Amino acid sequence: MKGQKIGYIRVSSEDQNPDRQLEGLELDRIFTDKFTGKVLERPSFIEMMGYVREGDHVYVHSMDRLARNLIDLRKTVQALNEKKVTVQFMKENLTFTGQDSPMAVLLLSMMGAFAEFELSIIRERQREGIKLAMQKGIYIGRKKYLSKEQTEQLKEMITQGMTKDHVSKYFKISRKTVYNYLNKD
Repeated sequence: MKGQKIGYIRVSSEDQNPDRQLEGLELDRIFTDKFTGKVLERPSFIEMMGYVREGDHVYVHSMDRLARNLIDLRKTVQALNEKKVTVQFMKENLTFTGQDSPMAVLLLSMMGAFAEFELSIIRERQREGIKLAMQKGIYIGRKKYLSKEQTEQLKEMITQGMTKDHVSKYFKISRKTVYNYLNKD
């Protein structure tokens, strides 16, 4: 059974350009997400997982575009293979069909572990750089989203009984950010 050629593209933020991923491939359908890989509830990822059928071939630029950690990577490849969908990672030049040899499974685990390790090293360097910049007084953190007046308004809205969900939508911030503002002095 010959299936469709499906592309999955993910960039971490709205301002990143996804064009370089899967460039030059002729695909029947492309699913694109602009979310961090840590987020599993990516709309296009979920849509792709429901869309693919037996015989389809999913192309992904690299392993870290599909998942940010080894556990999620293995689960996703396994779920696709159980649907009899082939997964191909272009950068690593690896293809997984579900009929893979023990060596292919080992390669998936090792390459996924290396990708996860690389990400943790990048984050560690970033934390060290921020700490050093803070000590020198160069880095003062992210600019506050809400002004002092808006912060007071946010607190007043909560005091008056508005839900945090309503307040987050009103200010166009996440609920976590609402909690962060509420927990500040």
